[in-house]
Amino acid sequence: MGPLHRRQREDPSDNQGPDRYHSLMESARVGFLGPEGSFSHEAVSTLAGVTPVACETLSDLLIDVAAGRLDQGLVPLENAIEGTVSATMDGLVFDHDLYIERELILPIRLYLWSRPETTVESLTIVWSHTHALAQCRAYLGALGATAQATTSTSQAARLVAESEEPWGALASSAAGELFSLVALASGVEDHPDNATRFVVVGRDRIAAPTGHDRTTIVCFQDADRPGSLYAILGRLAARDINLTKLESRPTKRGLGDYCFVIEFEGHVADDVIADALADLRAHLARVKFLGSYPVTGGDAAARRVEVSAARERSRAWIADLRSHVAP
Repeated sequence: MGPLHRRQREDPSDNQGPDRYHSLMESARVGFLGPEGSFSHEAVSTLAGVTPVACETLSDLLIDVAAGRLDQGLVPLENAIEGTVSATMDGLVFDHDLYIERELILPIRLYLWSRPETTVESLTIVWSHTHALAQCRAYLGALGATAQATTSTSQAARLVAESEEPWGALASSAAGELFSLVALASGVEDHPDNATRFVVVGRDRIAAPTGHDRTTIVCFQDADRPGSLYAILGRLAARDINLTKLESRPTKRGLGDYCFVIEFEGHVADDVIADALADLRAHLARVKFLGSYPVTGGDAAARRVEVSAARERSRAWIADLRSHVAP
């Protein structure tokens, strides 16, 4: 793992294109929502052979990936409790043309941190990211302190460490240790099975198929008419494509104007997925492709082996049938 670097604004005249940093260092520069000690930092630390770069906001991160100042970015896409991370999804859907290259799941365990002289009873404000605050809503309600939002959980820890006020921060174990805080409580999230799904995004690379992949697209309607969503889903169902997620997002062009973010099993390299995408593109105003990438999770590796074996059996069956075709 290379050293951590904080993101710095550059003079646009000094930008020499997307490949600039490849000539300066071997490992890919991967942006994450900083500062150090955030859950995004913990997630990016699981990636091998990369140089993590802390970014102040998700918007900054995606801008720098799109502009080529970063090779890739690791961003939170959804949380098991709070759902979709809107800043990430809207950035990918509306603001930038980036591809999801891989995903990873990080279990979330939150701690209540404070300065050594602060007690639970004396806390006046608890700081954290909006998602973390929401994930501890019941605990905070019983605590009685005021909840205040920051841009990240690690920023909350740093804010508490630099203040002399009786404040607390909801953050990871790494953040509390990084800023020399004391844990007043651990495991304060309302649901013990909380986890966040992160994705790695890049500019122009679609991940190779593995046999157990997921594809994400966005479908924009040309008109709000009855049956439009059914028509979209019907084209996938007709090809026996298994949906894993469906979400409507406002297009920001007026009330009632929505697009649909759809995730389903398969890879654009698969003929049936390519055929479905072509059909959707032909009949809709616009389809935006967000990526085909390996599915992660506890059974992902076993599932890939299973799918690979099934395909091999299918190929052998077809080969046997063709061997009997009359000349």
